[in-house]
Amino acid sequence: MLEADPRFAEFVAERGDALLRYGYVLAGNPHDAADLVQEALLKLRGAWPRLRSKESPESYARTTMARLHIAVWRRRRRELLAWDLPEGEHHDALPSGDERRMWQALAGLPRKQRAVLVLRYYEQLDDAEIADVLGISRGTVRSQAARALDKLRAAIPTEQLTRGNVR
Repeated sequence: MLEADPRFAEFVAERGDALLRYGYVLAGNPHDAADLVQEALLKLRGAWPRLRSKESPESYARTTMARLHIAVWRRRRRELLAWDLPEGEHHDALPSGDERRMWQALAGLPRKQRAVLVLRYYEQLDDAEIADVLGISRGTVRSQAARALDKLRAAIPTEQLTRGNVR
């Protein structure tokens, strides 16, 4: 059995909410986001002795979450997304108005397209890094990003873009 490491508990306490927000952006709903975080933290706990001194544990967790997310859409091509949050306490304020419409449009994208956009614009990865994380070619990254951006543009009315409310 693994010995308790207080640094792992500190990491989870400090970065757990950020990982949950990242999971929400990837998955599009709070349930799958929580599952991604839980699975990633389990894998991180197993790798903790070798990671704590060599690599960024948060980077490891985020990469693991992205790969777990992609593995799900490889297993099942159809998904059911819901904007409604579960009953109970929630500390982060949910977006409203135009920002909420953008989040809903993002949540409505297919998993691969959503993952590409999250890795590109949220994680600031380039096409080669995204291809490596998702196990796809750079050309697929570019085509998925283009399709996703086209769908987002179609989902958000032009007058909102011209007002500067959604970017």
